[in-house]
Amino acid sequence: MDLEPTQRPDLGGPFPAHIAVIMDGNGRWAEGRGLRRIFGHREGIRSVREITTECARMGVESLTLFAFSVENWKRPDPEVRYLMRILRRFLIDERPTLMDNRVRLRAIGRLDDLPAAALSELRETEALTSHNDGMLLRLALSYGSRTEIGEAVRQIATDAKAGILDPAHIDDETLRAYLYDSETPDPDLLIRTAGEMRISNFLLWQISYSELFVSNVCWPEFRREQLLEALTAYAGRKRKFGGLIQDSPVVREQRPTEGQS
Repeated sequence: MDLEPTQRPDLGGPFPAHIAVIMDGNGRWAEGRGLRRIFGHREGIRSVREITTECARMGVESLTLFAFSVENWKRPDPEVRYLMRILRRFLIDERPTLMDNRVRLRAIGRLDDLPAAALSELRETEALTSHNDGMLLRLALSYGSRTEIGEAVRQIATDAKAGILDPAHIDDETLRAYLYDSETPDPDLLIRTAGEMRISNFLLWQISYSELFVSNVCWPEFRREQLLEALTAYAGRKRKFGGLIQDSPVVREQRPTEGQS
């Protein structure tokens, strides 16, 4: 049975079409409670479920979650194995929630790095949800933005050498076409949890003009209330994309009056 959508909150300003999240603080949340780090990862799944559901019901078009970075493979083997088991279990258990909310799942990153069992469940969940007409949920898995850009540049060079591309016509849109996902628009809002003031090699190309919001709450505690706080902050922003706001007094003063050239 489809779940009834909640009304999009009226926050007095724009609403983001695409939200990206750096889900940070699982381990710290657990350690702060005298628990092993794995309990933080387990609790973090509850936040993934709630935030995904809330965003889908509010009418967010795309949600990108930084789930596992290329650097995360350097963590202790037991933790990495547990994270891969959690990923596989999530991909199986959350299928009803994704279907009920008409969410499409897509993954970006070096996906062949994933264990075969996890990759198999990922592909099955992507296929199962591919015809849903609601929000796009992107999981960044074994992802690193420098790696993504490096692979794109390498393929561009290969195609240019083969005569497929004319080097004189290579521009920023050419590079975009070679990224992991060239179709999804750039994030409007980037949220980072756990109070860390850094980007951590996440979507460096795509977030060039994204609005940033840092929450001091660790990811396992980031729920609807904190999401609304981020959305409220976004609603109060004035996005200029390097230019000027067209209805600002400064712009009006610079516009020529009648009879001026």
